[in-house]
Amino acid sequence: MPGRTLFIVIILFITTNLLFADGWKTFGKKLTLNETTLISAILENPDAYVGKKVLVKGRVVDVCKKRGCWMEIASDKEFQSIRVKVKDGEIVFPLQAKGREALVEGIVEKLVISKADLIRAMKHHAEEQGEPFDSCKVTSGKTIYRLKGLGAKIKMD
Repeated sequence: MPGRTLFIVIILFITTNLLFADGWKTFGKKLTLNETTLISAILENPDAYVGKKVLVKGRVVDVCKKRGCWMEIASDKEFQSIRVKVKDGEIVFPLQAKGREALVEGIVEKLVISKADLIRAMKHHAEEQGEPFDSCKVTSGKTIYRLKGLGAKIKMD
């Protein structure tokens, strides 16, 4: 029996090292694009990118604390970021990704959100993050551009 346990430990050790051999961990589908698109370029002319598959690179500045179903990637320009949203449970981004470098492939989406839907979404986000929310601060609907995440690589060490 001790030999079997040692064998399992060795297999786990080898598997773990292979998965993180280059320090990058893959989430979702394998990345297919080689050229990155600047997040600032997407945000400067977002309608030109709607429906297109892009590969972006940046530091993870936030991750969904409840389900890991989204993460926010910092732009190459200060005070800009883009949200990467995945279908719940399809990809789960770890909280440890925050502050790490990421490559994310996804399709640029445009969401036109009514005031009522925006209030509902912001309330849900606040609940996920454990933050207070005041619906009186929302005065109108909003158009949001984000990536529908297909796959990502995050440098975990």
